[in-house]
Amino acid sequence: MRTTQELFSLQGKTALVTGGSRGLGLQMAEALGEQGARIVLSARKQDELDEAVAHLASRGIEASAIAADLSQDADVQPFVEEAIRRLGHIDILVNNAGASWGAPAEDYPVEAWDKVMNLNVRSVFLVAQAVGKLSMIPRRSGRIINISSIAGLSGNPPGSMQTLAYNTSKAAVINFTRTLAGEWGRYGITVNSIAPGFFPSKMTKGLLAKMGADALAKDAPLNRLGDDEDLKGAVVLFASDAGKHITGQTLAIDGGVSAV
Repeated sequence: MRTTQELFSLQGKTALVTGGSRGLGLQMAEALGEQGARIVLSARKQDELDEAVAHLASRGIEASAIAADLSQDADVQPFVEEAIRRLGHIDILVNNAGASWGAPAEDYPVEAWDKVMNLNVRSVFLVAQAVGKLSMIPRRSGRIINISSIAGLSGNPPGSMQTLAYNTSKAAVINFTRTLAGEWGRYGITVNSIAPGFFPSKMTKGLLAKMGADALAKDAPLNRLGDDEDLKGAVVLFASDAGKHITGQTLAIDGGVSAV
């Protein structure tokens, strides 16, 4: 019987993290690397990827990066093939790349709807499908972690955010997670979702500037926002053998907002 330390270890494992150049993606890549995984990151901007790889290297984490726009179907297959070429195979996939757009529902631009849906839903499907077919299914093993949001569990309070496409996309990711878990369990692949609450990030900086941290934290039972450590434990649980009997689940990490 393995110890707890052994169950949570990722020594010898490989991980692909989309949207991994900054924010929550980089936090999760860091957590996986700290447990011993070798990492490939993706994002659209090469300069941000270079900074992320340098940051991980400074912490003793082996990582490389591939610039790709995963909202474009044609980019997905070559991106996954290159990641497998570098890593040999993919044990862990973190589908984190995402976008948001704020506008009133009655005036929501269809091009904005498509932009959010293509990255937040379509690319999650395409990347998971490619990683599954090229690596996880043949090896009968894998961990897929989709990053949803508590925005996918509810609507927005009146007078707050106007993020119709984002909320809809994240609800889709939650049910995509359940459904894929049901289909791919027979291959030894677990599929789970992490639903963050409010974390300061590039995506949320406008709202943070408008409302202030205290106002945003007041609805959380823990009376705080997420920080640069709060996703680490969950992603390691879902990625490691400590979570080998967990699949199809969504874990909200939101200071208790979704519980009250």
